[in-house]
Amino acid sequence: MILTSKETDLLKDMKEQEELCIEKYTRYASLAKCPELSTLLNSLADTERKHLTTINSMLAGNEPAAPGALSENNALATACTYSDADAKKEDKFLLSDMLSTEKHVSSVYNTGVFEFKSPAARRMLSHIQAEEQQHGELIYAFMNANGMYS
Repeated sequence: MILTSKETDLLKDMKEQEELCIEKYTRYASLAKCPELSTLLNSLADTERKHLTTINSMLAGNEPAAPGALSENNALATACTYSDADAKKEDKFLLSDMLSTEKHVSSVYNTGVFEFKSPAARRMLSHIQAEEQQHGELIYAFMNANGMYS
């Protein structure tokens, strides 16, 4: 796949965003007060690592393989038992930051979907965007289950 300079720039931005998500999810998993939140954040970091692999492959000129079906998100949000209000407040901060990050990352992919000439690339970017939206849904569900979303 031969990339235009605009497509290359967009992929580089996506790569930076994925690297940032991985770093944040990994750090926040270690800071989370609720063990179930730590598990969720580590799981989301794993998905972001897959996205990064795909973006790096596209930057190398590889046509992306057809994306698989988006997995159904039937996970029930876990209600945590917090020892004190400060611990809950700290987890809320982490989740609020990640929800904001996911909103931004989703918009970056949205732009890519409209800017790439390759139908396979557009399908892959759309698939990744849908997964980013799923991440936001999981974060929202966790926040809502724990009285952190208003």
